[in-house]
Amino acid sequence: MATADKLAEAHRHVAALKGFYIHLTIFVLVNLLLLAVNIVTASPWWVQWPFAGWGIGLLGHAFAVFGRAPHFAKDWEARQIKAYMDKSQN
Repeated sequence: MATADKLAEAHRHVAALKGFYIHLTIFVLVNLLLLAVNIVTASPWWVQWPFAGWGIGLLGHAFAVFGRAPHFAKDWEARQIKAYMDKSQN
């Protein structure tokens, strides 16, 4: 595989990682909002159902992107591209 192809594939991989983190952020924010609505309205406890359903989808997304648990760190994007490029050279 040519270097340009490897770089394009690395960028696609990092875009998939970014997509997961956006999905995770929206999941957390929306579920916090749903929890607040459930608490404020004092209605029967229902918030666990959207959390569980969406959580299963989020887990599927995580396994599709990572294949295992994610790691967070400084200069994440640049390191992800470098690691993917190094891995694809082998």
